[in-house]
Amino acid sequence: MKRVVSGLSFTHNSGRFTEQTGLPEAVFVQLDFSRHRFPKEIIIQCVHWYLRFNVSTRDLEEMMRDRGIAVDHSSIDAWVNKFSPQIDTIVKKKRKPTGKKWRLDETYVKVKGKWKYLYRAVDEDGQTLDFLLTARRDAKAAKRFLKKVLNNSGIPEKIYVDKSGANKKAIEDLNEKLGLCIKINQSKYKNNLVEQDHRGIKRPIKHRQHFRAFHSAHKKIRGVESVRMIYKGQVEGTSSVGEFFKDLIAIVDPVFRTI
Repeated sequence: MKRVVSGLSFTHNSGRFTEQTGLPEAVFVQLDFSRHRFPKEIIIQCVHWYLRFNVSTRDLEEMMRDRGIAVDHSSIDAWVNKFSPQIDTIVKKKRKPTGKKWRLDETYVKVKGKWKYLYRAVDEDGQTLDFLLTARRDAKAAKRFLKKVLNNSGIPEKIYVDKSGANKKAIEDLNEKLGLCIKINQSKYKNNLVEQDHRGIKRPIKHRQHFRAFHSAHKKIRGVESVRMIYKGQVEGTSSVGEFFKDLIAIVDPVFRTI
């Protein structure tokens, strides 16, 4: 079900879940392993470890070699880039409802030797709402991020931000343009929740040193954020990250399609 409010479309998940895997039937994604020479069990296991733990593709290459599997780190990198957006789509289709009091903040990520900006938002319980990787940190980027979060998570009662004038202005502009009444609370200390949550994303990124390209950085961060949501218990029908990836492996054919 989708409703449109002043130019923004708010989507409500109405997809059913398959009895065998607990994954939704109505998902616009298809996990296709047909052109890969490695079994899907190996591919999904590498993607799982990369997105969940602080390991690089070269670490995974060594780990697989210790298990008698010769796979190049560049192949693992390609798998992560390919399947991370698809995993993100599945997770968002199954995400549980979130709170109405948001914490919004941005942090830094190095891409090709230059600092880029990662906008992130969580609710009052620390549940991840969304993210956006941008080249600039300004009111325009903050407004883009807010529109994305509003579209995926509905309208909040209040948003906590730091002393950044760009974030406050973006919320005020959307309130005026869309006729919303979102309260703004500017407080450095009340925004600690989202600042602490950045660590779960930046820790694995720091271990891998940096990203080589903006588009691959965006794909990988989508995967890392999705797995963090699973770890936090935000996904319906899934009790752990390991269970989620076992469900993916259990699927014999590409069953994700529009019903």
